[in-house]
Amino acid sequence: MRVASVDQGTTGTKSFTLDDLGHFTPAAALEHRQIYPQAGWVEHDAEELLANVKSCLDAIGEVDAVGIDNQGETVVAWDSRTGRPVYNAIVWQDDRTQDVTEKLKTDGAEELTLKRAGLPLDPYFSASKLRWFIDHVDEARTLLKQGRLRLGTSDAFLLDRLTGTFATDVTTASRTSLMALDTCTWDHELCKLFGIPLESLPEIRPTTGDFGKFGLIPVTASVVDQQAALFGHGVSAKITFGTGAFALVLTGDRRVDGSQFGILSTVAWQHAGRPPQRAMEGGVYNAASAVNWARGLGLFKDFSEIGSFGAASALSQNLVFVPALSGLGCPHWDRNASGLWLGMGLDTTAKDLVQAVLEGVALRAAEVIAAMAELTPLENRISVDGGLTKNSYFNRFLANALGKTIIVQDSSELTGFGTARLAMLGKGAASLPPMPAPRTEIHSEAPLGPELKWRFTKAISRSRNWKT
Repeated sequence: MRVASVDQGTTGTKSFTLDDLGHFTPAAALEHRQIYPQAGWVEHDAEELLANVKSCLDAIGEVDAVGIDNQGETVVAWDSRTGRPVYNAIVWQDDRTQDVTEKLKTDGAEELTLKRAGLPLDPYFSASKLRWFIDHVDEARTLLKQGRLRLGTSDAFLLDRLTGTFATDVTTASRTSLMALDTCTWDHELCKLFGIPLESLPEIRPTTGDFGKFGLIPVTASVVDQQAALFGHGVSAKITFGTGAFALVLTGDRRVDGSQFGILSTVAWQHAGRPPQRAMEGGVYNAASAVNWARGLGLFKDFSEIGSFGAASALSQNLVFVPALSGLGCPHWDRNASGLWLGMGLDTTAKDLVQAVLEGVALRAAEVIAAMAELTPLENRISVDGGLTKNSYFNRFLANALGKTIIVQDSSELTGFGTARLAMLGKGAASLPPMPAPRTEIHSEAPLGPELKWRFTKAISRSRNWKT
């Protein structure tokens, strides 16, 4: 069997092929525009995403099946008759609906979203963004009256246009705040809360199975990128350091209520004909995006400059950075938090500031893992991947911040790898090819003490109170 995967991510789209022997090969990669109409708004051109996905599919050659992973909470509204979007895709990072979610919180609605969807009220999730189309786009309201409005996450739009199948998968639906986590169906009360017409939403299907055909190629898997990465790691706990940092821990068929600790309950994946596998999830909004931001400020030119630092950790020198450039995600869920450095002096250098940025991302990830550890025992080994894990200093500091051994994966494309493996299962493969060997293991040789951790905790508090 030879399959392909398309990884449709926040900054670009990539395609890969995977065969029975485990040969995993890149086929194409295309970037797309990031559109920022005003502060806090992040959009993509949905037609550009579609064109890039088609181009990446065209580059794969002959395959038996294809899987597609998606950005998760990014949403599109389009005309069911023409397939044309009525507005740009609203990206998961976008916070334009913060006033809506804050009002719902004030009204006491978060109890319902936590109970039914397993998610707090935050503009990160899809529901309030989907409602935004109806409230602010005239064509969306017109199409709704005509029974032609389709609302969905980006995967539903792509599948509809690529294969004619108006569907999403259970992992993506679990990120919308509209799906009942216990039954994996759209929830009438949640749809009513957000004002989303049920008839405009796609069908929810298992992660592996029939999603139609692109030409002659069957699409046999559709999945959120972070869940795809977890499947690609082949372990029970992973952190992916991409634009943001996302940790997932498998909990089997057991739903863990993590709301007390700011941890999300979600679906890891579901194979056709089988019950869904559950997971705990926690996201940090800014990871590589914080490092790229520092580079844009001119604090360094090339990533080779920041793989090592002559001095001790910035944290031990009382220099702290909180990477809340888009607010704080898990476990705080505070969009009002601000990114900031604390502890600067006349002797602080540009390199010191970058060192603190790397440490801040690691410390935020450690906060998420610590919150998960309050809910269930975690193994002493956590698998990590993503562009930031190519940085040796970051990896060493991360291991010490977690107080665990980190398994640094050799491949930085485990999202596409996991999607391809899911496509194989969706096509009916009885077994899967071998997993790639990890690059290295890094042990926690000098775990951070409580004083240093408390220093970061105080900085988080300052970040959250800065605007007030």
